[in-house]
Amino acid sequence: MVVLIVVVATSGSNTVAPTSKNPNVPTVAIPASMTLVPAPKTTLGPEQIPVPSGPKLATLINAASGQTVDGIQCQTQEKTVTHVHTHLTVFVNGQPRVIPYGIGIPGAQAQAVQGGPYVSTGSCFYWLHSHANDGIIHIESPSTSDSFTLGQYFDIWGQPLSTTQVGPATGPVTVFFNGKLFKGNPRDLPLGNHYQIQLDVGTPIVAPVNITNWAQL
Repeated sequence: MVVLIVVVATSGSNTVAPTSKNPNVPTVAIPASMTLVPAPKTTLGPEQIPVPSGPKLATLINAASGQTVDGIQCQTQEKTVTHVHTHLTVFVNGQPRVIPYGIGIPGAQAQAVQGGPYVSTGSCFYWLHSHANDGIIHIESPSTSDSFTLGQYFDIWGQPLSTTQVGPATGPVTVFFNGKLFKGNPRDLPLGNHYQIQLDVGTPIVAPVNITNWAQL
């Protein structure tokens, strides 16, 4: 088997929209009364971001195939006027779930690279998409004025998201945003530069995963 090494880089000319830098999200500190369990160990994926060990949360069977979704287009080339990255982590009853590669990339073709599969080609790219199994959401838009939400990403994926359901997993959903507790609807959470979102369905609740090394993302 030939293993390719993919270097993930962002162009220095990319612009980060102001709304992608400074989220206005009403969070609260995690109360001392909340029992948290440690996150399981992970290995680094092709984007040098930890990849969870577990089953996929859901497949791409219901994913959008090129039609405009929530005003988000699928275009033949990636649009990087705005190019930022949000990390999404999901646990179901304390067990990790993988966010699959290829969300937002119809016809995704994955290559075997160092760290795992990586998608570099497809029939088109939505402004919200994922290249690897590491939970990184690439926000690549032709405008600096657009803003996007986690709900839109799940709509492109074709999966439900609410306070009681994450994909096919149902139950009370505990939401963490940048390491703090968010008590609103996870659909409303913004996507932006190095935001970190964690959804825990059921119990036990896993302590928020904190990405400290974003490599070149």
